[in-house]
Amino acid sequence: MKTWTQEERYRPLEDPEVLRPLHEATAASPYRQSYHIQPVTGLLNDPNGFVWHQGEWHLFYQWCPWGAVHGLKHWYHIVSRDLVTWENLGVCLYPDTEYDNKGAYSGSALPLGEELYLYYTGNHRDPDWKRIPYTCLADLKDKTAPVKAASPLFGPAAGYTEHQRDPKIIPHGDGYYIVLGAQNEQKQGRVLVYKAPSPTENWTFAGELKVPGYEDFGDMWECPSIERISSQDVLLFCPQHLKLPGRGDSVHHNGYILGEMDWDSLTFTPHGQFHVLDFGFDSYAAECAALPRQDADQGVIIAWMGLPDAAYPTDEEDWQGCLTLPRALTVRDRRLIQQPLTALKKLRAREIDLVGEPRSVALPGACEIELIARGGDLDLALLAREDGTEGLRIVYDDTARQLTVDRSGLAKRFNTEQGERRTRPLPKGLHHLRVYVDHSSVEIFVNDGDAVFTTRAFPTAEEHSLHLTGDAALHLWELSPAVRDDFVV
Repeated sequence: MKTWTQEERYRPLEDPEVLRPLHEATAASPYRQSYHIQPVTGLLNDPNGFVWHQGEWHLFYQWCPWGAVHGLKHWYHIVSRDLVTWENLGVCLYPDTEYDNKGAYSGSALPLGEELYLYYTGNHRDPDWKRIPYTCLADLKDKTAPVKAASPLFGPAAGYTEHQRDPKIIPHGDGYYIVLGAQNEQKQGRVLVYKAPSPTENWTFAGELKVPGYEDFGDMWECPSIERISSQDVLLFCPQHLKLPGRGDSVHHNGYILGEMDWDSLTFTPHGQFHVLDFGFDSYAAECAALPRQDADQGVIIAWMGLPDAAYPTDEEDWQGCLTLPRALTVRDRRLIQQPLTALKKLRAREIDLVGEPRSVALPGACEIELIARGGDLDLALLAREDGTEGLRIVYDDTARQLTVDRSGLAKRFNTEQGERRTRPLPKGLHHLRVYVDHSSVEIFVNDGDAVFTTRAFPTAEEHSLHLTGDAALHLWELSPAVRDDFVV
């Protein structure tokens, strides 16, 4: 594995052509995805600036072009009309000013008439490598020509460490708020709140968000957002360096609290406990799209299919990362419900029959599986060997009323210290699974979105079979590609 120097990680991208050989090697990987967003080269992490604007979905992601390493971050821009088929537009934000000299870090977007404003963290480092985070603004006047503001909207707040980042812009009343992930000097995760009468100027520090009962819940909160979904307020955030029951030794989580937001007192009152967004292994930094209606009954959410401080098998190929499928977001039974978009059905190319007992079939590299359970125990092995052994197993225990996803049977094991099994109780039993398999990922939607398990998976040539044991109807469709591996920088 390559050891990266600081100079290599933070090398400016002056000529995109130097990346062409890396792109050609990356595109030849057997683990390149067919219908998931992935980096043209190098490393992808957080989704940014997810928004519907002038008849298109705009989405950006954190991108380090040089390899599977966190270094000099850019915003890479992609667009879609249907949230299924995506077009690469290339780099939108370069780290090319004094305020973002070591990275254009994560943020959000605001559509306002003809304007599309981008809010991001400028990662500034001084000659002694001391970090100073700035909240910066760019106006994307057309798809390819962002105009950065001459100076940041504001700098770091006093009384907190250098970890202040990920601005989320929120229109409210007659003005605007920005919520920002932070860490106080006692190393506790916090959300800072700024307000302004205008989206582009006169920002002032309003205070710290109060979340009763969560004063000591991880040492940093990343990617905070306050959304209005199904007429309820939702606080989404990523608490770090915190262990949760059932999550093994994982210390980075993406989750939410339902409650009530009072903007006058800057208090979010929980109406329940913290829940993880995804019960699987690889999901972080989720972002809700900025939609035209602020009181929308349904949102759209997407996440990084990865984790901080984690390694993946494609690191050896000098690339890493992809995004989850965009998902419809609602509230049901005091929980957030994530469901695959109906538009994904257009990718269905052909249906494949299962044969024999137990039923088995060669699994296409990109496919959709629907399982309708009829009762009793179930064992669904994906990416298994031809004899049905090993692979990634989805096991439902009807007596215990719980579903377990176990990836320890895959030949290429990774991040094992995070745990290789995840279990979700299903008090009402299992009645439905919808599973999306791509060349290096699996997304499992349980009982119409009651739970989601997301995982990266890197099968070998021998791991290509599906085997089902149990009483269930199963449909399998091969899926057509929806992303193109074009070299666009």
